Amino acid sequence: MRRFHLLEIEDQPWCPKGVRDGATDFLQFMSDAGRVYAPAAPILAAALSRRGATGVVDLAGGAGGAWRSLLPALSEHGVAPMVQLTDRYPNAAAFARIERDTHGAVVGYPRSVDAMAVRPELSGFRTMFAALHHFRPAEVRAVIRDATARGEGFAGFEPLHRDLRAMLLTCLTPLMVLLVTPMVRPFRWSRLFWTYLVPAIPLVVLVDGIVSCLRTYTSAELRALAGEVEATGYQWDAGEVGSGPIPVTYIVGLPSITPS
Repeated sequence: MRRFHLLEIEDQPWCPKGVRDGATDFLQFMSDAGRVYAPAAPILAAALSRRGATGVVDLAGGAGGAWRSLLPALSEHGVAPMVQLTDRYPNAAAFARIERDTHGAVVGYPRSVDAMAVRPELSGFRTMFAALHHFRPAEVRAVIRDATARGEGFAGFEPLHRDLRAMLLTCLTPLMVLLVTPMVRPFRWSRLFWTYLVPAIPLVVLVDGIVSCLRTYTSAELRALAGEVEATGYQWDAGEVGSGPIPVTYIVGLPSITPS
């Protein structure tokens, strides 16, 4: 299936904050409940260990993405990184919540961060979860180029596929939003308003979910994009992992020389 880079509502500055935060809160809830990124834990743990990285800068992190369920999985592999969570549109409430829930292992960065030009004060192994598809090919290269220019390791994980099966499963998400919204914490009246009175959150989750499938890169495409970046001494690995209905696509890049 050909890749289409269509508009995602959540990415737009005119998207109401309550709708954007409600959508990211739902995705966070489903990610935690389904342990979507558990298959990625061995890959990320191995990359962090090889790099000797104890700090992670998570880019385009939304409401915390993978980290609530991923940190315990990483600890089983003897890896316990400190994570700085960043986003173009920081969700301060979600950042505070995940900092509390992880006892400070994940800390939100309060200022807007461009994944293609990360602020110089942010240093550490870079990760992206369900975020690479937001970027056009030239922008993906820019994200990778910025990481390699700083000598940082990079790992991107996508729990979507560009195929009919993934899009059919995505069509069920509005029903899931209606069912699980009362269970999402913390409770917010705005979330109920944008879900049940004005069903903007179910609509955004559906539309953006289908668009995300159409935007998603294959592992071969990600490897090719990384190969187009002039990054001397970097080694790249890409593939799929997981036995669920939709495997997790990944790409990992490490400098060939490990810091002493």
